[in-house]
Amino acid sequence: MLTKTPRLKIIPLGGLEEIGKNMTVIEYDDEILVIDCGLAFPEDDMLGIDLVIPDITYLNNNKEKIKGIILTHGHEDHIGAVPYVLKELDIPVYGTRLTLGLVENKLKEHDLDKTFKKIVVEAGKSISFKNFKIEFVRTNHSIADSVALVIYTPVGIIVHSGDFKIDYTPIEGNKVIDLAKFAEIGSKGVLAFMCDSTNAERRGYNLSETSLDKVFDEIFVQSKTNRIIIATFASNVYRIQQFINAASKHKRKVAVSGRSMLNVLSTAMELGYINMPENILIDVNEINRFSDNQLVIITTGSQGEPMSALSRMANSEHRQIEIKAGDKVILSATPIPGNEKTVSKVVNELYKKGAEVVTDDTHVSGHACQEELKLLHTLIKPKFFIPVHGEYRHLKAHSDLAKSLGMNSKDIFIMSIGEVLELTATEAKKAGIVPAGKVFVDGLGVGDVGNIVIRDRKHLSQDGLIVAVVTIDKKTGIMLAGPDVISRGFVYVRESETLMDDVKAIIHEVLDECQNMNVREWFYIKTSIKEKLKEFLWKQTKRSPMILPIIMEV
Repeated sequence: MLTKTPRLKIIPLGGLEEIGKNMTVIEYDDEILVIDCGLAFPEDDMLGIDLVIPDITYLNNNKEKIKGIILTHGHEDHIGAVPYVLKELDIPVYGTRLTLGLVENKLKEHDLDKTFKKIVVEAGKSISFKNFKIEFVRTNHSIADSVALVIYTPVGIIVHSGDFKIDYTPIEGNKVIDLAKFAEIGSKGVLAFMCDSTNAERRGYNLSETSLDKVFDEIFVQSKTNRIIIATFASNVYRIQQFINAASKHKRKVAVSGRSMLNVLSTAMELGYINMPENILIDVNEINRFSDNQLVIITTGSQGEPMSALSRMANSEHRQIEIKAGDKVILSATPIPGNEKTVSKVVNELYKKGAEVVTDDTHVSGHACQEELKLLHTLIKPKFFIPVHGEYRHLKAHSDLAKSLGMNSKDIFIMSIGEVLELTATEAKKAGIVPAGKVFVDGLGVGDVGNIVIRDRKHLSQDGLIVAVVTIDKKTGIMLAGPDVISRGFVYVRESETLMDDVKAIIHEVLDECQNMNVREWFYIKTSIKEKLKEFLWKQTKRSPMILPIIMEV
């Protein structure tokens, strides 16, 4: 009897046709590797949602096969969902020192750090399983310790770029992306290449991180009498180091605001990824002891997040820091798509308080542009290509770039979340889908808010609510009290008395009809009230509030 030869499966569970939530499954026979485990921030229509994480139903159904989570770097969109996944899956996590240090910080908040199975890896080293060998290759990104993955499988070599850029003069000096290793791997023959597509639409090359040193130096020179407040991503360790270097050069003290910024700084200093000159760091509670020209404040809030430190400063809600005329505020980050309005709102509030806001030339992307992508493609020379990390337009632009380099369109696969790509040594094809999608985190609840709850929240936010309360006799069906009508977010009752009287009259009519027909079923009575009120209110107001009848029997 012939046995069917297993095929390698690549299954994206996040990170495609979206920004963030990166997670990819590599499966062969009885082993699964999970690459990255990130979160995404909620979109405007996800009312009340705090975070969005991948649906891991497929992993839960195959938990005995999972060998571990392999992390490429320490950004939230690649590590943010780790605590939520480890609550359901008892599996080890592999990553570089800084990446695992940042993960451990997150796990402490979830009381999972004591059971955390972490395996520290280094660029240039490898780990092995029965069907897989993974080699870690040094790359450059906007955070230290970023790596690409070279995965040796029974059907061929798979390369996953992680997030990367090609920076010949990185902040870490000698830690340039290991292009020689990519060339060596390419010479062996690469079956499939998964590559970061975030900047696939941008022509040319990305600027080096060190190109910002002059920009920051000029800002400090021009702000000799001003207090300097800098907002950036907490995880952008390189950028934080640049601010510290500039502050040290210009004889300023550094204070840090924002819980995530403090956590990252503490971890990065402890692990030796940030060089903090002696006596330069002060507690944010000490800033009043120093004059404005002696201070630099590094804070979170570059994306305009409502509860971030910078937003609280702009809205005069921060306990220690009040924005005042003359403050120089630097936003050293590009707004994530969808965050433009919130960032603009914060900037306006800062200007109202007399601050000067600097946003131009204060940030360089951590993602490769077209010419850098072309270089990596040319070195790797893959048989098959899967663009990853980005919205559909980014994936399409990356696909077109691969075609321009000579790849056949049938060898390029633009995947959707949950789709399965099966590979052998000679062919690749899409082969069905697995459960996948978005899981909403709302407060302590994970997955308990779904599309129906979000739909109701949208309904309430757009049209409001009417509650109609009546008390009826259980035996006769006669109304004993009410109806009491409560409006929330629909109309102001005191200014709409005529409308409310009409609503009560309609409820009376419905109850009288039900009594005459000897109807006692709650469901029928409630449905009748809803339908009659919905029709009436639409005619009167052209609005459709949520209608909630409450019937009490005595």
